[in-house]
Amino acid sequence: MIRRRPQLLWLLVPYLLFVGVLPFVNRVPLLFLWLLGATVLTPMAVAMAWRGDRKR
Repeated sequence: MIRRRPQLLWLLVPYLLFVGVLPFVNRVPLLFLWLLGATVLTPMAVAMAWRGDRKR
């Protein structure tokens, strides 16, 4: 499926942003800003996936 619709890989961005921080929760300064940035980037990544999928 990914070979036919690679634009759906944009949906991995929010997952990686939120889950990627878990091992570093105590080490990342300004964790709140990291989570806020990931929350802001999530709709952008979904829009990119939707936009790419719509062009097909």
